[in-house]
Amino acid sequence: MQDVDVVIIGAGAAGLAAAKTLRAAGKSFRLIEARDRIGGRAWTTDTDFGVPFDIGCAWLHAADRNPFYPEAQAAGWTLYHHDAGLDHLWFGTTRASDADMARLAVADEALREAIEAHADPDDRLSDLIGNCHFLRANATYAGPMDFARDADEISIADYQSAECLDPNYFTLEGFGALIHRWGADVPVTLNCPARLLRWDGPGVAVETDQGTIRAHAAIVTIPTGALAFDALRFAPELPLSHRAAIFDLPMGLLTKIPLQVTGTRFDLNPFDDLLIEGLAKHDLYFLCFPFDLDLMVGFVGGDFAWELEAAGEEAGVDYVTGKLVSIFGSDTRKHVRKGMMTNWAGDRWARGAYAAARPGKADARSTLAEPVADRIWFAGEALGGGLKQTAAGARISGETMGKAVAAHLG
Repeated sequence: MQDVDVVIIGAGAAGLAAAKTLRAAGKSFRLIEARDRIGGRAWTTDTDFGVPFDIGCAWLHAADRNPFYPEAQAAGWTLYHHDAGLDHLWFGTTRASDADMARLAVADEALREAIEAHADPDDRLSDLIGNCHFLRANATYAGPMDFARDADEISIADYQSAECLDPNYFTLEGFGALIHRWGADVPVTLNCPARLLRWDGPGVAVETDQGTIRAHAAIVTIPTGALAFDALRFAPELPLSHRAAIFDLPMGLLTKIPLQVTGTRFDLNPFDDLLIEGLAKHDLYFLCFPFDLDLMVGFVGGDFAWELEAAGEEAGVDYVTGKLVSIFGSDTRKHVRKGMMTNWAGDRWARGAYAAARPGKADARSTLAEPVADRIWFAGEALGGGLKQTAAGARISGETMGKAVAAHLG
């Protein structure tokens, strides 16, 4: 006897979408979540600065294709179209001139064309960068601040297959809060980590801290980073192809270090983009004063993000504050009231921000998307197609796998 038709592991955007899809198809399900909340890496809080702040995903990417965009409109969320253009650039403590910004635009177009034309089997984005510091600035956008990995760890083929994410929208009320609102009608068993998924019988059995759940099939939406750390074990082991795919889709890291800045705007406008290029890839991006709030949201990505999170929040806040002091002067420090740092690297149920294929391993996504013995399906941002690495991609993946499982069960 099976308890339900499908057990879904993980109540992020993918798991919630799979549940909604199965419910619409008339299938019974049990959705379990290890955390004490839904949303996964979509999480809005207001405890740090007294205003909504997205600890996780914040931009509604590709709004013309993003299923969350009409949800935001219907909810009356405050939305701002945020273009991807860079407004301010500093090379260390030297501000880029207008001529430098023009060269940057030329380098950006050259990099885009090189990515589109690239067919080298080495498949590393760093091969297209060289020592040109204008290309390096563009590569920072394309690499650590976008794919959350350094250019030498990014597969060009994987990067090529990602869709353009414009138009991008930022929301005042929080993207995480929007996803929580959307998923609030789905029954979820919280504080219920799945420990072992058995698939050696006619169906599956999932052992949890709250008992064993039996089902005809399972949809696993745990991030690849957590899977690689055996957050969920399988018996028997997954096929080698799927185990390899999980390890070939390691998590990148994008860390936010927002500062509360009062009494000055540094001649910056709300939503200005500011990039400080540093040595040894110690690069720092700021989203400046979104919605005219007293916040400068710093971002570091790739290897430097792992280093900074390991150093701790105090070190991270001090580093970012020091960078502002280095370009805006010593009086800056008195305007910084407080700061914080996100820590997805230390989150045992995520182990990073989002998945990026290793060079030469772009096909790992399609491998992981294949069902195992018609009993186990995987879903999540890693399998989001052209919208990979986004909450929208995770939702689309969950809906796709939910439909596939419903069709299989008949």
